Amino acid sequence: MSFDEIFAGRRVMAILRGLSPRETISVAGALWDAGVSVLEIPIAEPEAVASLRAADGAAHERGLRVGAGTVITADQVRAAAEAGAQYTVAPGLDLDVLAASEAAGIPHLPGVGSATEVQRAWLAGCRWLKAFPAAALGPAWISGLLGPFPDVNFVATGGLSVATAPVFLDAGARVAALGAALADPSQRDQISDLLT
Repeated sequence: MSFDEIFAGRRVMAILRGLSPRETISVAGALWDAGVSVLEIPIAEPEAVASLRAADGAAHERGLRVGAGTVITADQVRAAAEAGAQYTVAPGLDLDVLAASEAAGIPHLPGVGSATEVQRAWLAGCRWLKAFPAAALGPAWISGLLGPFPDVNFVATGGLSVATAPVFLDAGARVAALGAALADPSQRDQISDLLT
């Protein structure tokens, strides 16, 4: 499996942070029903692994995949894989974490915030990268970096809302990731507007 398959035809990824397993399944179900099929559960806190495991079980019933976010150590890669994560996501670029994910047989989406990091990730074989924090970088950063790296696919993450996500998609991001914005039920209700 690759991110080409995971993100095929999808423009939105949802990030569900800090929810109990029951809340995670409830919100994930609503998002899946709305058409958002790419889901990330951050596991910076050890107790969040239970939410990841619960989401994976619910996703499996629907034939969907769930990934683990905020994965910054090899130990977290192992915990994510054991909990059923189909991919890992990190806020930054760490080649050891990338290697651990590859060794576990799951793709890794590293975070980048500079041309140097994009180049290092590209040289390591990554063609899908998390532009983070996207709101601080701005849409012009994405369009600017696509000049020297035209085959990189950016997932704009960090500080986006349903209202601002289209600007990043128009700038060349392949996917917009929504996290904190999803705490607002009205934004969850509007998320389907981004899917077309």
